Amino acid sequence: MRLTPQLRLILFIVAAFIVDYLPLVNLPFLWSETFFHEISHGLAALLTGGSIHNISLNFNGSGLCTTSGGIHFIISFSGYAGSALWGLLIYQVANTLTPSSSKIMVGVMVFMLVITLLMWARDIPTVIILAVLLLMYGLPLYKSLWISVKSFIQLVGIFVLLDAIRSPLYLLDGRDLGDGATLSSITWVPEIFWVVLWFSIALGCLYFLWKQPAKAVRK
Repeated sequence: MRLTPQLRLILFIVAAFIVDYLPLVNLPFLWSETFFHEISHGLAALLTGGSIHNISLNFNGSGLCTTSGGIHFIISFSGYAGSALWGLLIYQVANTLTPSSSKIMVGVMVFMLVITLLMWARDIPTVIILAVLLLMYGLPLYKSLWISVKSFIQLVGIFVLLDAIRSPLYLLDGRDLGDGATLSSITWVPEIFWVVLWFSIALGCLYFLWKQPAKAVRK
């Protein structure tokens, strides 16, 4: 029986929730969301004329991208928005790929991790985490593994997107720290506005996937 796009999406959401509650197994997926969050800050800096000094990833799932120059507003806004868009892009693009093309996409993700490791990793936890992510993304390239590359990519995409939905809510802790507080200080707009906006963007990305019909894939 061929699954509808909506049912397939539901299955991936359920799988992502299951993975999220599996100790140790969930860590590389959580680190993936952190990586896409921080690399979004970094890419925003590069695209607005700034530079990346280093990217730090921590074992508890937190991270930091240190930049200079560029447009500070865009850089601060891009973390949560970027991770949601990465999740959408990864899932949607993988949905249209042939098995061979899926491997190319995984190769691109591996390339991003390698560049980050070589150019911006400055501490041992970050190096270890990037190495684990490289291993996780690299293993599905071998045909002997039971999981298909395409399904693996889509699971990563959904996990990143779901985490992008809930992560901004953690900013509502009264500590006045994080990207929301930074944007509030830049714009004088309350932090809760940015949290709601990021939450809405991520939720909108998930709704977009829900409404998209399956596209034909050429063999």
